[in-house]
Amino acid sequence: MRAPTSDLREILLPEPCLVVLVGVPGVGKSSFAARHFRPTEVISSDHLRALITDDERAQTATADAFELVHLLASKRLSHGRLAVVDATSVRSEDRQKLVHIARERECRAIAIVLDLPLAEAIARDRAREGRSVGAPAIERHHARLRAGAARLAHEGFAAVHVLRSADELAGVTIRRAPLPCDRRGERGPFDIIGDVHGCADELRALLIALGYRISGDPTAPVVESPHGRKVIFLGDLVDRGPDAPGALRLAMAMVRAGDALCLVGNHEDKLRRHLQGRAVKLTHGLAATVEQLAREPASFADELAAFIDGLFHHYVLDDGRLVVAHAGLIERYHGRSSGRVRAFCYYGETNGERDEYGLPVRLDWAATYSGAARVVYGHTPTASATWVNRTICIDTGCVFGGALTALRYPELELVAVPAARVYYEPTRPLARASDQPPAAEDERP
Repeated sequence: MRAPTSDLREILLPEPCLVVLVGVPGVGKSSFAARHFRPTEVISSDHLRALITDDERAQTATADAFELVHLLASKRLSHGRLAVVDATSVRSEDRQKLVHIARERECRAIAIVLDLPLAEAIARDRAREGRSVGAPAIERHHARLRAGAARLAHEGFAAVHVLRSADELAGVTIRRAPLPCDRRGERGPFDIIGDVHGCADELRALLIALGYRISGDPTAPVVESPHGRKVIFLGDLVDRGPDAPGALRLAMAMVRAGDALCLVGNHEDKLRRHLQGRAVKLTHGLAATVEQLAREPASFADELAAFIDGLFHHYVLDDGRLVVAHAGLIERYHGRSSGRVRAFCYYGETNGERDEYGLPVRLDWAATYSGAARVVYGHTPTASATWVNRTICIDTGCVFGGALTALRYPELELVAVPAARVYYEPTRPLARASDQPPAAEDERP
């Protein structure tokens, strides 16, 4: 995937991320890092050479210094901290090692390239008393930088920002922003609702049981939240049940009003691809949703597509004490965003095998969970919601004739309404708390 390049006056950095400064010696990388980042965030190869040998120019210590660069970058990212690598990084192979470290920690790598004209770079190097590397070295590094410039956007960086003049270097600003999943400042109280699967009547009944007031036309519902509470929908609002549009309208109205958060479930992800015109199988209840949407105004499908595109795969809430994800999330993925994290949030952890029902076998990640945050999830229907190591699955199979369940937070009270009937026969019986790890009810696309 090609990374976007930018010459903007502002550089936006998601936190946490790995920032790779790229440029020839003497071009001002260390000054740039000192101006925009905390000393603890900057990992300088020169500084590490000096720590090892008392001489930052000791090339014999380069291998050892970069071993420490990679170790420190990895450790900072693992603790959710921004890391800035201050080295030349003009060679593609050096940058690739850093991108690999970021990917291992489920973080994004951002390149900031200081690509000043060669003459200016040489002049700046000469001005460094006692630290000049000389024009020949600057010319070699500059040639490597220019030779690899075209590859930078294809090396796995989430973004590449290029500063080409002293004015740009002096005028650029750095702005940090948390990832969309980081909502630690929201502390609730929350009412977290499990998989609805088109059971709109049961959703209305559950909201009323939780103290919410519903008014307005069914096509434009108005939901009044009690005492500042906010609903969190865990995803899978659609498929299998009798009224996916009704369930969607309730959720969409509450999200628009600021009274709810909603996650993407694997069923919304598949529906999104269908709405985009991509080829997907109309299985696992998607055919029912497609048929129901065909009876709605065309504008509703457009509105729905935009709604799903605006959703995220998990949230970290209440200063990190609460994590919500459709299929759960292991601790090292909390607050991270990558393809692996997204897949875990949609499907949980599977081992590639199928059970006797032909469904993917879901690994029981919750059995070994030891994180400090409580993790609330759905996806895999169970006959009863039970806490396991500070995790709880609240998909109690409403569409299969079970119940629609909510967890009140921080009270940790369960509220449920029974399904009116069996709307969809499950492929396998609902798992109970004493059962072995259940199979995922849905296959991957």
